[in-house]
Amino acid sequence: MNLRSVTVLLFLLLPANVLHAQSAMTNISGRQVVSLNGSWKALIDPTGTGDWLRIWEERTPVSKTDFVEYSFTGTPELHVPGDFNTQRPEYTYLEGTVWYKQTFSYTRKKDKRLFLYFGAVNYLADVYLNGKHLGAHEGGFTPFQFELTDVQEGINSIIVRVNNTRQKNGLPALSYDWFNYGGITREVSLVETASTYINDYLVQLTKHSDHEIAGWVKLDGGNAGNQEVKVSIPELKISYRTKTNDSGMALLRFNARPVRWSPDTPRLYNVIISSVSDTVTERIGFRNIAVSGTDILLNGRKLFIKGVNIHEERPFKAGKANTEADARVLLSWAKELGCNMVRLSHYPHNEYMVKLAEEMGIMVWDELPVYQHIAFADTSMPGKMELMLREMIKRDRNRCAVIIWSLSNETYSFTPSRDKALIELLGKCRMLDTTRLNTVVINNQGYSNNMFHVHDSLYKYADIISLNEYIGWYVPWQGKPEDVKWEINYKKPVIISEFGGEAKYGNAGDVADSWSEDYQAKIYREQVVMFRRVPQLAGVCAWLLVDYRSMGRMRPGYQDGYNRKGLLSEYGERKRAWYVLRGYYDEK
Repeated sequence: MNLRSVTVLLFLLLPANVLHAQSAMTNISGRQVVSLNGSWKALIDPTGTGDWLRIWEERTPVSKTDFVEYSFTGTPELHVPGDFNTQRPEYTYLEGTVWYKQTFSYTRKKDKRLFLYFGAVNYLADVYLNGKHLGAHEGGFTPFQFELTDVQEGINSIIVRVNNTRQKNGLPALSYDWFNYGGITREVSLVETASTYINDYLVQLTKHSDHEIAGWVKLDGGNAGNQEVKVSIPELKISYRTKTNDSGMALLRFNARPVRWSPDTPRLYNVIISSVSDTVTERIGFRNIAVSGTDILLNGRKLFIKGVNIHEERPFKAGKANTEADARVLLSWAKELGCNMVRLSHYPHNEYMVKLAEEMGIMVWDELPVYQHIAFADTSMPGKMELMLREMIKRDRNRCAVIIWSLSNETYSFTPSRDKALIELLGKCRMLDTTRLNTVVINNQGYSNNMFHVHDSLYKYADIISLNEYIGWYVPWQGKPEDVKWEINYKKPVIISEFGGEAKYGNAGDVADSWSEDYQAKIYREQVVMFRRVPQLAGVCAWLLVDYRSMGRMRPGYQDGYNRKGLLSEYGERKRAWYVLRGYYDEK
């Protein structure tokens, strides 16, 4: 249970012994933090010149003949958190290196530890403190941290090398249908803790009980072993005490009668976790999510998923969504549509999205960026996938709104390496978290003679059959929607995880090439008719809520750099299909 990064990352001319980032502590907002958000100096480096010039050493001229070719002196500034692509015109389509610099002042304190926390950096990050290499991290959507053991009194300098170049053996890989926003895209904080602190914990209802709460607390530090730990839930009159073992792990198990969380009753409780030297408070809800045959059960009752996909795109203005205000707008639109769940496509979104969804009574589908053409045969891939899985689960494991861990989207079963990698990952997911459902999303079902043939070897190992289908858009109907037949080989719940078509707001027309609201609405009407023919159907999830930027969607006059499958335009304008889906969700 000591979660450590295992990703392998090598930067040109870095020290041979590259250090890796630590797994970030749980519940960063409940800690003693100093925000480093704001303006950072930034230096564009598309050719990687800063690597061989060792820009992190911040050299200065000594004699009259010395000069420094690359320096932060006079450089522009970028806002953190934020993507660099939308902050300066020359960075718009940049896929390469940008160096960031920030300074902070610190006074050492006895029996205190200091950590540097990053909510996310896309995609490769290499971090330095006062010219010393702290370590590296790979992955654009999950948090990581470093302990600042060499922090000095007074002014300290942080330099971050960020590179968003797509990687053949990356997650995602070279080709994907969203914009490759680079930069320090989420919060950056200094976190001060006691010398022995609460690093991680799980406090949730056991899977099939409405009264037994179980979990654990993990301490980190020299005095982590044989220490008393207390878990208090004042509203439930719970005050539970236990002790850590030699490795700092304390198991929890006690009875309580919480009002279980649901979209109709999104009840959260203050949970206070304390040790001899540390205390953390978090708002936590309790619910049960399970599969029974072909049904999904929430708190023992049959559930129909009324979902919509969302990309992490800022409302009203192109860019990476990263604020609480962004999250509230997007989730409010989902609520207005009648949704009880959002699928956060196709990667873990920022923590604001998950926490606000929980407060608003919206279930969450969390997903890894294991997308389409992943190099499953690459020997580094299992470690990278497991690292991202661990980082996603560690951040969100106490969010009761998260009901599904999705481990991939639209991978193709052309090689045994895909099956092996994802079957193993599903097993690791179950070991890390027994309280939620898991799935892998497939789009290679057959469709012939107006019949769907749903088959994929991975469905045998997942809790839910999730499939993407775009009948009426990429594939024409082969008969009437009301006559569609289905052949499904597994007795499990089925979710249509994507469906839809593209339309530019305001366009009219009755053919696909008109990119019209009329044609998109027709697709939705026919899909709704077809849904009534799907056996085992436990939910649907439209693609998608809002038009979003994608570099592969460049048809002039229609797409202009946007995927237009949104039910809303990028400015929040409702297309006709919005009302079709809203009517269906009202009916359900």
